[in-house]
Amino acid sequence: MNTAKLTTTAMALTSALVLANCTHPAPLPDLAAGNSNLSQPQLGLRVKQSITVHGLEFRDADADGELAIYEDWRRTPAERATDLARRMTTAEKVGTLMHSTMPGRDGELGRANSYDLDALADLVGDKYVTSFITRLTLAPSELVKQGNLAQEVAAAGRLGIPLTISTDPRNHFSYVLGASEAGTGTTRWPELLGFAALRDPAIVRQFGEIARREYRALGIHMALSPQLDLLTEPRWPRGSGTFGSQAALSSELGGAYVQSFQGCRDGLQPDGVMTVVKHWVGYGAQPEGFEAHNYYGRFADPGDYLPRHIAAFEGALEMRTAGIMPAYPILRDTQLGGEELEAVSPGFSAQLLEGLLRNDLRYEGIVLSDWAITRDCNERCTNPTDAQPQRPQDIATPWGVENLTVRQRYVKGLQAGIDQFGGTDDVSPLLEAIEAGEVDMARIDQSVIRIMVPKFQLGLFENPYVDPAAAQAVIGGQDDVAKADQLQREAQVLLRNEDNSLPFAAHSKVWLHGMASDAARAAGLQVVDDVADADFAIVRADTPSEMLHPNHFFGSRYKEGRLNFEPGDPAYDALAQAEAAQVPAMLAIFLDRPAVLSEVLPLTDVILANFGASDAAVLDVALGKAEAKGRLPFELPRSMDAVRAQDPAAPDDSANPLYPFGAGL
Repeated sequence: MNTAKLTTTAMALTSALVLANCTHPAPLPDLAAGNSNLSQPQLGLRVKQSITVHGLEFRDADADGELAIYEDWRRTPAERATDLARRMTTAEKVGTLMHSTMPGRDGELGRANSYDLDALADLVGDKYVTSFITRLTLAPSELVKQGNLAQEVAAAGRLGIPLTISTDPRNHFSYVLGASEAGTGTTRWPELLGFAALRDPAIVRQFGEIARREYRALGIHMALSPQLDLLTEPRWPRGSGTFGSQAALSSELGGAYVQSFQGCRDGLQPDGVMTVVKHWVGYGAQPEGFEAHNYYGRFADPGDYLPRHIAAFEGALEMRTAGIMPAYPILRDTQLGGEELEAVSPGFSAQLLEGLLRNDLRYEGIVLSDWAITRDCNERCTNPTDAQPQRPQDIATPWGVENLTVRQRYVKGLQAGIDQFGGTDDVSPLLEAIEAGEVDMARIDQSVIRIMVPKFQLGLFENPYVDPAAAQAVIGGQDDVAKADQLQREAQVLLRNEDNSLPFAAHSKVWLHGMASDAARAAGLQVVDDVADADFAIVRADTPSEMLHPNHFFGSRYKEGRLNFEPGDPAYDALAQAEAAQVPAMLAIFLDRPAVLSEVLPLTDVILANFGASDAAVLDVALGKAEAKGRLPFELPRSMDAVRAQDPAAPDDSANPLYPFGAGL
């Protein structure tokens, strides 16, 4: 069978039942009985040796020659984590509560060609940090080698605690330093909006199974995804990482994502990848779409729509996601259970974490804060200028607690329900708070155990190493690439097809803007330089945007401002040029934000929307070699006036939208 020709529905059938039955851990054996029914796991012994007990081998993580409970793979993860916590010093426990960035040699924010193992040794050996985000994007075998070297550094520690390595999404098209990664060698799928366009949880599960294999082959254990925020404010720049505007669809697809990454409906499996769903909660309701990484975007207004934003997480919680990441912005003028929410970001909100998430919804996993919420926001953070722009070291997001000290922020975060603090390894303030009696050690132990349990569930204490050769073989396999490529095609949305202009004729003359000539030639087209000589024109573009805050680190990276095309925009002018030459024109638009298309509608014969697609994928649909099957996962407003008048918290509420939610030919 030619996998490349499979439809997404047919492909989904191959994985529909894969996750129906979970592999549950075996009951705790009678340790006094024989070992005939026990399966010896493979041990990674690069640094320390093993212990043999009754013919079974165990990794001697603390190198004392005795079998500790936490070293005994016959025990449950909870038993092992509890025993390990009892053996840890206060400093080791505090280091566990930090989720830092894997240091890169001569790189920015961890982006480099290799890890700085000397710096890592300081973080692991002196600060006892064992959770890190990786931002390397090397070839698979090279990334694995770097990860194995990092695990060797950790294995040499007093208790031999392995590293948990996390990543931002790396199987899609968007890349923003600090929010998403550009994978090297991994399969490349549409953004999550593309999955929402197809509305099929089985397809999400298929993607998750492939991505899970790729992550584990790379030595990555934690996915800082999916993003279950609702895209209710069209100008918000993080919408491409969501499942769209509607809570029910986000919940269903979010549950499928968690299930497939973790390996089971009932939670994390040994061959799974921990998911950290984000951002709890109300993040998408940001006025004017201003992003909460930035000081000027530190507020959200979910108001009466907060229950819908919460409902988007129901599927992920049902699938027992291993982690949840609170949102950045302060939720203004919003009530929960009849009480006004404290004017702090959700990471510092006991109402949203301990109250709603832990007590009401019975969530038992890790709460991992988003990055830099304990850091001080200096003048370059609040008010950067041309002369003094915000630098990586100036990034801080302590919204609502700016007047507290770093030490007080740690205490308040722990009291609110945070288990681990993202983007920091600043252990001293928390150690000082514990020394002063401001934090109860039982509360620290609770978080330490929560953080350690997944390390045992994933088998990292037995063997944290992966095979570089196997990684090269597993990642980007031919069948997996074919599935991802097919989804790039089918997740597109055909919004306009005047006079049945599509499919364009093969071997025609085409005039291009924003598309590679080589891709068109590979598709059998003849590329011309003069639009008047063309049989048709293709204009590729993103949703329009402005750079309104160029001196802010994320303001210079995230798209903001208008969503409509105007004369002077390269794509608008290209379409106008084709119109003047009376050449049929197709706008192929990447809807990273919901575009306003009213101004370009008269200039187009075809509008084909995508959520991450190669030139080849766009051309295949244009030439009738593939079918666009998607439907809009949000509405497209008719005008910028309609955008400005809508409620940033309400889904699809602009007046008289040009294309409603679900539109598509």
